[in-house]
Order: sequence, then structure tokens, then C-alpha cells
Amino acid sequence: MSVGVSADVPLGGEPPKGSKQGEKRVVANVLRGSIGNLVEWYDWYAYTAFSIYFASSFFPKNDSTAELLNTAAVFAVGFLMRPIGGWMLGRYADRFGRRAALTLSVTLMAAGSLVIAVTPSYTSIGLAAPALLVAARLLQGLSVGGEYATSATYLSEVASPGKRGFYSSFQYVTLTAGQLLALGVQIVLQQVLTEEQMHSWGWRIAFVIGAAGAIVVMWLRRSMDESESFKKVAQSEEGKTPQRGTLRALLQHPRECLLVVGLTLGGTVAFYTYTTYLQKFMVNTSGISKQNAAWINFLALVVFVVIQPFAGKLSDRIGRRPLLLFFGVCGTLGTVPLLTALAGTNSPVAAFFLMLAGLIIVTGYTSINAIVKAELFPTNIRALGVGLPYALTVAIFGGSAEYVALWLKQAGMESVFFYYVAGCVLISLLVYGTMRETSKSSPLEEKSFR
Repeated sequence: MSVGVSADVPLGGEPPKGSKQGEKRVVANVLRGSIGNLVEWYDWYAYTAFSIYFASSFFPKNDSTAELLNTAAVFAVGFLMRPIGGWMLGRYADRFGRRAALTLSVTLMAAGSLVIAVTPSYTSIGLAAPALLVAARLLQGLSVGGEYATSATYLSEVASPGKRGFYSSFQYVTLTAGQLLALGVQIVLQQVLTEEQMHSWGWRIAFVIGAAGAIVVMWLRRSMDESESFKKVAQSEEGKTPQRGTLRALLQHPRECLLVVGLTLGGTVAFYTYTTYLQKFMVNTSGISKQNAAWINFLALVVFVVIQPFAGKLSDRIGRRPLLLFFGVCGTLGTVPLLTALAGTNSPVAAFFLMLAGLIIVTGYTSINAIVKAELFPTNIRALGVGLPYALTVAIFGGSAEYVALWLKQAGMESVFFYYVAGCVLISLLVYGTMRETSKSSPLEEKSFR
């Protein structure tokens, strides 16, 4: 009895990406990688979504803005670990594989969420409470720093040629879906628990969910295929001293590293402004209730998630630079009017459309930023090249965005923050206007995988 072999599948190998079976395999790998990405970012954003409830548990009671300022400071501190995570896990991914690094990153995230979930309040253990919160956030920052780099690299490498923009856009689909899930859990808990219960213990449920989800993802990620790009480079270095993932190799690409910084600067500040800080902005400045602000964020982010793949697919047709230029121009000119209008309204409907307008602008960056950065580097340092300069930029500018906004508000200069965001986007616009189109002559398409 003979065993038939599909014509699409070479003996001893995987089905080609262009074939029907190959495309199914691509979709399966993208889904498994993306689900893990969703859970990781749910854990990361649960902190932001529930900080309005747990701020009083970890810090001495004061005015609400001061408590939020303290939690924002811890949020920023977590970002300080992202460059270390980008370096450590990026190097790990380039040396030992994308799948192994993704599994390790979600393990670290599970541990951080569990610590937050079980840490007693300030009234019970004093300064140990904020100390443990900081430690957990540092662990999560290490995880997220490696997650972005490895996830961006993995999705870009396993995607089919000509569809890399589309498939890699799912990084921000699941990244934002993680935030949506955190908001969804918040909305459900707000419906079933009283305000007092939410502040007392209800917020802990969100972190228990995150830790449990991360444990499930650890198992899922073990079954992902390793990317062919990595396997070919690893095979080419058999019997030699590995050159993959070293800082020496990365420093041979200084221009690409600086490009990642310039690409990221405006995008990360705008992204964290519209997706993370805006909920607090609506409550503290616009005077919108916590419940309405949560719903506005949730519905606007649903639309944001839906449009990411369409923008990614568009980039496969017209290139990456047109979308980046759209973000740069509209972000530079539109940020101040949008945030000024939002500050002056307490209408939930108006706030929704203003937030959505900002998110549509940011889509020009978020939908393709992963693939643009992956297209800059060769396979042997791709995860490290994407991760380290990106994480450094996000740590300095993205992680501090909320803190800068709250500090300026407390100082009575809130409108200065609007110009700060627009200025950061302008710097990136200058980069977008002078860089090459990365989808052409990309190292991702090189056959030699040098």
C-alpha cells in the first residue's frame, strides 16, 4: 500500500507558502503567535485599565491625581526594562529560535501578573506593597520588551511574500485586542460589582485572568513552527561560532538602528496617548464618567482593531511609506485640534468620534511598523535589531507619555502636552520623508539568508 504525497509538499520539507497547504500553515502559525501576543498585551494593559481602582491600594491615600501620578510613574518604570528585554530576548530569539523566545516571554508575563494579583494593600504591608508592584511591573516590562521584537520578527518571517504587510498587521490587532479584553473585563466587573468592591478587591480578578491565560499560551506556543528564515541561518552556521544576535553584528547596521528610533518616536507617543492615556484624560479633564470613558475606549478600539489588516494589506499594494507619511502629516497637524476639542467636551458621542479620528491617524503607523522594522535587518540579527532600538525609544518616550501628561496637568499646563505629542510626530515625519521604501529589496526576500 503506497502513501500519497501532495504535489505541494516537498519530501522532507514543509509545504511552500504559495500553495494552498502552505497558506493554511502560515495562517495557523500567525494565529498561534497572535493569540499569545493578545494574552501578553492583555496582561500589560490590565495595569492601565485598572489603575484607577488599585491606585489607592498600593499608595497612601491622597488626591486622585496624585495617586494616578504614582501608578503612572510605576507604568513608566516598567518601560525601563523593555530595552533589557529587547536585548536579552531579541538575542535569545536570534540564537535559539523565535518559538523558544516567545514561550519564555509569556512565562515572565504570567509571573508578573500573579504577583500583582496577590500582593496585599499598602495598609496591610506598608511600603512593601508599592515595592512588589514595581518588581512585578519590571518583570512584565522585561517580557513585553522581548515579546514585541520576537513577535514582529516571527510574524514577518512566517508570512507569505506579497502578504507580509497584511499578516504582520495582526501584531497590533492582537496587541490592541489585548487592551480591548482588559477594558471588556473592566466593563463586566463594573456591572457586577459595586464601586467599593472594585476598589477593594475586584481589580485583582483581572490579573488572575491574565496569569491563567498566560499559562495556557505557554502550551500553545510550544506547538508553533519555527520560521524557515531562522532555520536556514542556523543550519548555515552549524559547526561555526554563532554570529546570530550579537551586538557586534547589530552595530554593523547603525543607519537601520537609527531609522528604527526615528520610525518609532512619534508613533509610540501618539499610540500611548490615544490608547492608554485618553481614558484618564476623559475622566480627569473632560468630566466624563469612568463607565462612559471605558465604553468610549472599548468601542473606538474595536474599530481600530478592524482597520489594521486593511491598512496592512494596502501597504502590500502601494508600499509602506505612503501610510507612514499619512500618519506623520495628519498627526503633526491634527493632534492639537483633536485633543483641544476633546478637553472641551463632556459629550460621550463627541468624545468617541474624536478618539476614533486620532486612532485612524495612528493606524498609518501601527498597521505596518512591525514589518517596516523587520524589513530593515538580515535574519541573523532581525529580532535584536527590531527589539533593542525600538524598546529604547518606547521606554524613553512611550512609557513617559502618560506621566508627562499628568505632570503637566498638575502644573496647570495641560495644553503643552498636546504640542509635545505633535512635535514628536513631526520628528518622525522627517524620517518618513527621507527613508527608502522598505518593501523593495527587503532582506526578508533574500534567498541566501545571509
